Amino acid sequence: MKDFNEYFKFEQITGNEESLQRWVVVPDLNRPGLELSGFFEHTEPRRIVVMGDKEMAYVEHMTDEQQRYVFDRLTDGWTPGIILARDYECPEILFEIANYKNFPIFKSSLKTYRLMVDVIGYLDEMLSPADSIHGVLISVFGKGVLITGESGMGKSETALELIRKGHVLVADDRVDVRRIHNTVVGHAPFLLKGMLELRGIGIIDVARMFGASSLLDSTRVDFVVYLEKWKDGKEYKRVGIEEQEFMHVLGIDVPQLVFPVKEGRNLAVLIEAAVTDFTLKEMGHDAGKDFDQRVYKYIEAINHGENVGG
Repeated sequence: MKDFNEYFKFEQITGNEESLQRWVVVPDLNRPGLELSGFFEHTEPRRIVVMGDKEMAYVEHMTDEQQRYVFDRLTDGWTPGIILARDYECPEILFEIANYKNFPIFKSSLKTYRLMVDVIGYLDEMLSPADSIHGVLISVFGKGVLITGESGMGKSETALELIRKGHVLVADDRVDVRRIHNTVVGHAPFLLKGMLELRGIGIIDVARMFGASSLLDSTRVDFVVYLEKWKDGKEYKRVGIEEQEFMHVLGIDVPQLVFPVKEGRNLAVLIEAAVTDFTLKEMGHDAGKDFDQRVYKYIEAINHGENVGG
């Protein structure tokens, strides 16, 4: 609750610093309608409790005995805290019990629905599944590109060339990723933020070398580029109508392209082209399928004896 309170800066009306050591583990809130009536079966006690207009109006009709029973249950060891919306004053009995237990209660000026949207959004992000991936995350033309592959394939060097072209670095070497709803968002660990490792040179400070606009705190991972050493005899994507490959990240399939690394291939230019092609496909323009249709019509015309030229 300490991190939670530092983020929202609500007014804390009960409990001290020690009371903020409670853990928040459920990304959901509890509007305690049934609980105020005394029904606690099937209640998830690990949720933050929010009390708004209806709850406060109901409390006014409760006897002191009822309030003591309910508020004692609501302030148990599992509940992280209680938030009063619309700057409502804390009921006297709740205030007394919370202080006795050193239980945190907060006040917010926000309307109940706005408060719930903000808090759930925060909890969703903070408690979302997380992982770390070896690679480079860079924003190219506004799309988050995760460059992965074996060590020595030139991931950081490719990122450097893209930064020189005006694209924006998010993370190098290690990318921390979180699943937020149905998207994967990546950012750099604190120690590596803004740094790029180049073999033969060492660590460079990207912001100092290329300016503050060359860095981004986080970005959505839109697709993955996997760099692998060129293998003679292996079939690589040629036309673009081949089956799409994916990288499984935190339960989400992210589109993946495999780039064979060989002398003379400008990987930075290829990634720019891949991003542009990816954007066009999102807009409904698929060059591979267009070419396939062109070939089909060409063959069909020849079979019908038509003069197709060229």
